[in-house]
Amino acid sequence: MRQRAAFIKQHANCPHPNHHQTRLPVNPDDPEARKPKTGGQAPAHVQFECPDCGIPVYCSEEHWADDYEAHLEICETLREINEDDHDLRSGRFFREFEYPGPQMEEALVNMTNWDTYLYSREFQAIDEERRLRQATRLLTYPVTVASVLSELSPYSIRAGQRLTPEGLKSLSALRYTLHPPRSGSGLDIKGLRPAPPPVRIFILGARAESSLPREVWSQLPHMFPRASVHLIFIGPESMANRDHEFPLPERTPENPFGAIVEDRISHQLKITTFVEYYHTLHDAGIFGPFDPYFDCFMLFHPGLGHPASSHEWKETLPKLLETKVPIFSTGYTKWDMERDIKWVDDEMGGEVDILLEPGENRFRSLRWNLNDLDPQDITCPNWGLWGFRGKRYETTMRDGE
Repeated sequence: MRQRAAFIKQHANCPHPNHHQTRLPVNPDDPEARKPKTGGQAPAHVQFECPDCGIPVYCSEEHWADDYEAHLEICETLREINEDDHDLRSGRFFREFEYPGPQMEEALVNMTNWDTYLYSREFQAIDEERRLRQATRLLTYPVTVASVLSELSPYSIRAGQRLTPEGLKSLSALRYTLHPPRSGSGLDIKGLRPAPPPVRIFILGARAESSLPREVWSQLPHMFPRASVHLIFIGPESMANRDHEFPLPERTPENPFGAIVEDRISHQLKITTFVEYYHTLHDAGIFGPFDPYFDCFMLFHPGLGHPASSHEWKETLPKLLETKVPIFSTGYTKWDMERDIKWVDDEMGGEVDILLEPGENRFRSLRWNLNDLDPQDITCPNWGLWGFRGKRYETTMRDGE
């Protein structure tokens, strides 16, 4: 924790409006927008720790006191972040990280919100907000996927429930595979039935989510007891800082892209990781053909419209839309999500069908994240959620043709 504080003091700049800008503001609420472009005081690193939140936020006590009203907007959240980080290092027993096994099929899961989900999935009782924040920080990834794909999804075509008619068409196909009708299968010879292929969920631009404990990702197939799931993590950072766990295999003619396959997690879950850009794999044709009954894409905070990463998605996006399978994306904030939507619309010229109207994700993380390079930059993993797909055109035959 002391090293983190020292890092912040070494790299973060004071947000007081008396200093001039050090970069362009990234959104209208960016504290950098309050500063003059020229003139004013020179930039200064933060040195003073707020006595309420314990985070270095200003260069001096004078600037902190002068700008206290602006700091109050985030002080409570910064204190919450600081306490959560200390809690992780407290050495206590984290019973919120004990996960239940397969769900009895007759016991339906209520996906209205976090409380009903955790209760109906029979998690250990979580009676403190801090424990709930720690639990949702990990579970937000598999549960966000399940909340969209499950037939018990809180998103529907009813007024105000955000699902569009095109979205209902795409999800109905996937749900038919994930919730198949009973076939009379059993454990004896008479109960043998052919099993359908697993549903492939491509997680593009994978970063931290690819290193989550496999017990966390196992919560996803537990929602679909009669189906199997194949998670495919794709991205140049999908194995970052995991060399000690899975050394990257050599690229051979049998494994040209160095795929890392984990196929013994459970009979319902298989995970494959590619340290490569998706468009490279798509051009190689290793995933085709795509089937709307068995395939979908998930993008966790992809930064489609972010100036630093949009060029990486420019080649990938057209290939995603070619597949005509659902694509779901999350964002750190409302502004971050709206920027991604605008970029997709500008780049593809309207060749997109919206499947899920953008809005707040019911299963977002309840724990906030702090940017060590800028303590004013506070984000929430998977805050927003929306979905789209390559536009489909229906052919209508006229009489006499």
